[in-house]
Amino acid sequence: MLARALAVPKGSAFAQSNPFMPKMSLQGDQEKQLTPEEQKRQKQIDEAYKAATNKIPNQVANDPWTGVRPAPAAPAPKKKPQQ
Repeated sequence: MLARALAVPKGSAFAQSNPFMPKMSLQGDQEKQLTPEEQKRQKQIDEAYKAATNKIPNQVANDPWTGVRPAPAAPAPKKKPQQ
């Protein structure tokens, strides 16, 4: 019985230092310094991305309900106050 009581905290402590779990930090991702080769590769990737996105034509918003909705009514003219 005493062995079980001592085994429970050991199990929860193992969960905090499990070597199979990825390391996580609550301090945010801190960027590592890139080597010149990595910087060059990243620049190539960015340029390829920009070139690919520039090839995509501008698209007009598609509204499938345009034929169903009535045309907006013109605002009614204001009546002149009677004197």
